[in-house]
Amino acid sequence: MVCFICERRCHMEEGSIGECHRYECREGAIHERFSNTYLVTAPISAETMPVLHFHPRAKFLQISTTGCNFDCDGCISTVVAKEMDTDSKALHVLSPEQIVQKAQSLNCTGIAFLMNDPLASFFTFLEVCKLAKQAGLVTGCSSNGYFTLKTLDMLIPYLDFINIGLKGLSNAIYRSCHANSYKPVLRNIEYLVHKGVHVEVACIHKKGNESEVVAIAEHLATLSKSIPLQLMRFIPIDDAALEDEPSIQESEMLYQTLKSRLDYVYVFNSPGSTCLHTYCPSCGALIFERDFYGPMGSKLRRIHHFKDGRCTKCAHTLAITGAPSQNVFDEEGFEGGYPMTRALEIVEGTLVALGVDNQHDVTRCWEELLADNGLKKLHVDIQNFDDYAATILFLARIVGKEENADALIAYMRNKIDTIVDALKGVTQCPRVYYVMGKPLFALEDTRLENQLVELAGGMSLNKTLVLDGRPGRKITREELLKLNPDVIFISSFLDSPLEAFYDACREEQIDVEAIKQHRVYTHPYPCFDFGSPRWILGLMYIADMLHPEIFHFDIHHEATLFYKQFYGQTFEASMLNRSFAKPSRVHRLNRL
Repeated sequence: MVCFICERRCHMEEGSIGECHRYECREGAIHERFSNTYLVTAPISAETMPVLHFHPRAKFLQISTTGCNFDCDGCISTVVAKEMDTDSKALHVLSPEQIVQKAQSLNCTGIAFLMNDPLASFFTFLEVCKLAKQAGLVTGCSSNGYFTLKTLDMLIPYLDFINIGLKGLSNAIYRSCHANSYKPVLRNIEYLVHKGVHVEVACIHKKGNESEVVAIAEHLATLSKSIPLQLMRFIPIDDAALEDEPSIQESEMLYQTLKSRLDYVYVFNSPGSTCLHTYCPSCGALIFERDFYGPMGSKLRRIHHFKDGRCTKCAHTLAITGAPSQNVFDEEGFEGGYPMTRALEIVEGTLVALGVDNQHDVTRCWEELLADNGLKKLHVDIQNFDDYAATILFLARIVGKEENADALIAYMRNKIDTIVDALKGVTQCPRVYYVMGKPLFALEDTRLENQLVELAGGMSLNKTLVLDGRPGRKITREELLKLNPDVIFISSFLDSPLEAFYDACREEQIDVEAIKQHRVYTHPYPCFDFGSPRWILGLMYIADMLHPEIFHFDIHHEATLFYKQFYGQTFEASMLNRSFAKPSRVHRLNRL
């Protein structure tokens, strides 16, 4: 028979399973293989999901299972979609009644299926939606939108909102995800809008696909100019190439073009950008002010000219469903949304440096952390060397790599001691400000990068700030002028070309000492200051820049030695991307 769950429409014989491995044909019917089995059931704010125009700032219960009906290169949720075993002890079986009860006990406005696709667990999600509706909760999801009309008709009576990730407007793009065509997604967007479901659409901005993104906006405008379009600046992880990543400034330029087609456009994955804010499409007044809040996420910081669904400056009715919540819910550490996948990447990246070469061992460590709520502890422990060393040993014991762990820790400790010893007697410590993306997005004071600054003989100005963001928060121009840093470092995870950074400082009239003296630095290679043991190489680079009279580390040479000793491979800069897990984009774990 033909599976009706999604438009891949797999042909399944009795007793066989579909291409997604989530459904089987049994007794002449399609059955979900792992029903009511969850990886995540935790609170999350609307903007972190992200949904921006539906019950702003409200708290939802995030539910996530495993698996996906697609298989896309560079997927930011690749950990959940591809790599978690279906029988993992980190998974929890909960009935629909228990899910609804948990949402109510946490005072959630509703329930949202996120991170992996609800089409991987359709019947589970449907039953939750039915019970949630009876309990007065709203329901929604993020999805690739590859529903059949049959599954949509089953779900729509109980569905309040959906964020559809539109891959593009070519069959080739969908074939690369092992689907057939983009047309079912466009059909479903139109159908959902027609049925009164709140719809937001997300699409990826890769270098070179600008005309396609504009075409997406133009198509959405034929349905409604009020459909919010979320522009996801591409972050190359997994096997994706760094060359596909547009700069923040390039995504902001595309944003300006899209705003001439649609009323509401937003740029994600771009720390410090004002293109996450909501502006009145009639008079241009600032309505909602948002901040970057980790990959694919945002945080509503301030509400300006908004009351009873209207702009208070011109009385224009805004396309916002539901009143903003008066309560603010902040996720902690790696909790809520996609940052969890980055946490599991950090674990994988550490294990790979210990010589682990198979997925089974990595998954065992994931299970230990997830089963015991260890991600919260991990977020704290990776911010300083001693606790990170203990984490390395903890993971090594699980997989029998204690000797390799001792060697890695000894190498890192030796480099730290070399730097600290060389700094004895130094009295002049440059005042250092650490940013991610644009000039005003300051990294949180407790972050590892700020500890590296102090180990390398700098004074971390970020530690003088009170920041409660993730991974930081936007500060004001006046605050930065008051800090007046001697040196500025830009995060190697989400960085900015130096020329664009200086341009942004000129536009903002930021004339601090670091700008005057041209002492703004980007790391020579991505992800060398956070996320994997490679941060020890970033420490050497920071020391070089802060005290060139003392340190002369050749970072390329040091990276070559590090890669040979701990990864057993040649260091090739052209093979790097934004992955914390993989030392190169061609690196692959073996599957047992």
